[in-house]
Amino acid sequence: MSSTDHAAAYYAATADLAGQIPHEDVERMARELVAVREGGGRLFLLGVGGGAGHASHAVNDFRKLAGIESYAPSDNVSELTARTNDDGWDTAYSAWLETSRLNERDALFVFSVGGGSREHNTSVNLVNAMELGKERGAKLFGVCGMPGGTLAELADVVIRIDAPAALKTPLVESFQAVVWHGLVCHPELAVQAGHWEKLEAADAK
Repeated sequence: MSSTDHAAAYYAATADLAGQIPHEDVERMARELVAVREGGGRLFLLGVGGGAGHASHAVNDFRKLAGIESYAPSDNVSELTARTNDDGWDTAYSAWLETSRLNERDALFVFSVGGGSREHNTSVNLVNAMELGKERGAKLFGVCGMPGGTLAELADVVIRIDAPAALKTPLVESFQAVVWHGLVCHPELAVQAGHWEKLEAADAK
């Protein structure tokens, strides 16, 4: 495949996937997140690899734009590496959540391409965190690319991005950002507009 063919295929798949996002699930997720905020709950954002980067960025957006107390366990590299070194990677997130006293008012939001699988020994740290969340009665939300992973099976609301196999990771990770940005500017969830949106509104007056 030439570079031109790749670009055409990539952006055609992007356009197709954008039209497939289930709007009703995004709306439900927004309402559920409003309930978490109004109930005094916290939002814990989890991911590994690119998902960890998403979690850090999304913490900023959910705190600043949506007014939800939000955290990502991967943001504290000292604690994360200490837990991994001393106790193992598989429990690094769940142990962090236990110390944070995860409870039924809280919610987890997971960014994972595969959704985690104990059977396939994939992202077991996310699996343990999600299972702990369900045990504690916390809500579970997420964006993933596979139907059979733990996230798809356990989530209260999950957005699944059915990307082509050859482009699974880049497109799923791209749409994870699209989904959370769509949430933080949702009129029921947003408590303030972004900086540039405020400037545009001021200029329009």
